[in-house]
Amino acid sequence: MQRIIVGISGASGFAYGLKALTLLKSVEIETHLIITNAAKITAEHELPQMAMDQITALADRVYDINDIGAAVASGSFKTSGMLIAPCSMSTLAAIAAGLSHNLLTRAADVVLKERRRLVLMVRESPLHLGHIKNMEAVTLMGGVVFPPVPALYQPVQTVDDIIAHSVARALDLFDIDIPSLPRWGE
Repeated sequence: MQRIIVGISGASGFAYGLKALTLLKSVEIETHLIITNAAKITAEHELPQMAMDQITALADRVYDINDIGAAVASGSFKTSGMLIAPCSMSTLAAIAAGLSHNLLTRAADVVLKERRRLVLMVRESPLHLGHIKNMEAVTLMGGVVFPPVPALYQPVQTVDDIIAHSVARALDLFDIDIPSLPRWGE
């Protein structure tokens, strides 16, 4: 079975990570979830109707942010890569600098060193030069910076439609086909 690491960091947009878990469950991809402490605070504000145990129940395996010895911290643990949705500028900066101060940034570092796919759905605007340089650094290391910019060429009925489309496009980068993704010309 194909497996992927899903990281959720503290930027606004917890719904992107939640949607990734939901879409991956629908196509039977094994998910390994890491949520930062800041992301848990964000979830309380953005998704007050959902308890954290409801969110973590969507993943096949959940890791504590401080468990540096977890399986996903080792290159010998085979995955298709890692999606961080959303990716805060703090997490981006840590990855760009090669800092492994928690399991999320350690797992991202391992994905890069193993030349696997790392996709960062960065959530911040406007950007200053430091953000842009960190994006450049991660890109030069082989990561993909993927801001969740909405595609409006298909009929949009809800905010969830916009979130689902952005996440499904990010999952395309792992060769994960989400059948419900509207595609141009199809």
